Amino acid sequence: MKYIELTVHTTSEASELVADILWNYTEGGVAVSDIADVIALQNGQYGIFWDYLDESLQALPRSDVLVKAFLLPEKEGEIPKIMQEIYACRDRAAGEIPFGTLEETKRVIDGDDWIDIWKKHFRPIHLNHIVVVPEWIDYEEGPDEKVVVLDSNMAFGTGEHETTAMCVELMQDFLQGGDVVLDVGCGSGILGIAAAKLGAGQCFLTDIDPIAVASSKHNAEKNGVENLVTVKESNLVDDTSMKADLILANITAEILVHLAPAIPSHLKEGGAVILSGILPDRADKVKAAFGAAGLSLLREVRRGEWVALALRRA
Repeated sequence: MKYIELTVHTTSEASELVADILWNYTEGGVAVSDIADVIALQNGQYGIFWDYLDESLQALPRSDVLVKAFLLPEKEGEIPKIMQEIYACRDRAAGEIPFGTLEETKRVIDGDDWIDIWKKHFRPIHLNHIVVVPEWIDYEEGPDEKVVVLDSNMAFGTGEHETTAMCVELMQDFLQGGDVVLDVGCGSGILGIAAAKLGAGQCFLTDIDPIAVASSKHNAEKNGVENLVTVKESNLVDDTSMKADLILANITAEILVHLAPAIPSHLKEGGAVILSGILPDRADKVKAAFGAAGLSLLREVRRGEWVALALRRA
């Protein structure tokens, strides 16, 4: 499907007004790229913790916000009208709201190109006994292999990323048959589904993102383990009844530190915790937080620029 990508350069203050006008002309959606939002997210201003930000982003000019609309080709002739509405909105603001340059650019894009390119480069990933296979590839399960089929278009977690791979591999050293497994921040569901394939008795997957919840349920059904996998849209901290033999959390260091007091309360005696999504310079902070919560470090693994930890109650 071809689209006309119309980009308008504006400011943080005016971006919502510009986006509202663009929404009246698009069936393909509107995207706002504002570095101020990324920095606010990093600083926890939205009540969400995110600690992985390229420092070079801090140096970008914050006044230039990009608002993109994806128009059907037959609406290209309406771009002058769209811009007139934006100019009129600016004039009504009478200088009280800065609108920036309102420079416009346009280009033709193919809305489905990224999907085809991504699929072309995805191959089965071998993680010890687990083989992660995209659902559009035929793969015959070999001896001592457990295949996890994923449709990962909608949520993070393919097994290709180092953080996910380390979790899957560490899990196989700690998981016992019949264990209850809790996956915090489940994304695509890969960790919980892999645990079910490896012999877990019951797997509970939680995420605060409804897209991740839908994706995990879909992938559990694809793998025929929906009877072993329960997916909830919830925050782990809010559910005090859950007890697991093995807890998996592949998130970010800042969120792990935030959850450190809560996670041990969900762990059975003798149970283990596997954490990933940690940058090396945050690893000591995570270890200290979980040490203070009564967990001792069993193993530390590093791959690329990421660290994974395995811990048990001291």
